[in-house]
Amino acid sequence: MKHSINIALIEPEIPPNTGNIARFCAACGFHLDLVGPLGFSLDEKHLKRAGMDYWQQLDHTVWDSRENYFEYLLKEQRRFFLLTTKTDKSYCDVVYQPGDTLIFGRETKGLPESLLHEFPDQCLTIPMSNPHARSLNLATSAAIVAFEAKRQLSQPQNIHPDAIL
Repeated sequence: MKHSINIALIEPEIPPNTGNIARFCAACGFHLDLVGPLGFSLDEKHLKRAGMDYWQQLDHTVWDSRENYFEYLLKEQRRFFLLTTKTDKSYCDVVYQPGDTLIFGRETKGLPESLLHEFPDQCLTIPMSNPHARSLNLATSAAIVAFEAKRQLSQPQNIHPDAIL
């Protein structure tokens, strides 16, 4: 099944964040890729509590390693974006396409530097006004970017003509 948007979490550590992301993926029809090693068990009560009863409605895939996941993305020629605080390119400067994958890193460390260096053109950030703020919560970040992509895909006439394709 091709989804409008795919969300990937690379080595997530905090069950409630993953549960919240799973819940909004299920509610919005997004696919969720969980890329291990995970920092928790998928049967943890905190994970299920945050996702409530949406786990049965969630289309998701669990990957054993980042290497296997990126091998799949590249082999299938899937378009993807890496969300990081280590770039200046805003998530708003992209024209999203059906099937795009938004990739988020661990809560404590973000995405590995090696990925950011390997795919610099796919790096995006959420601009913040406070220079002292390190980052946003993972579930909040995923929702911000995913809903911008969803907005664009549901209203293509609103896409800014100077946005990156």
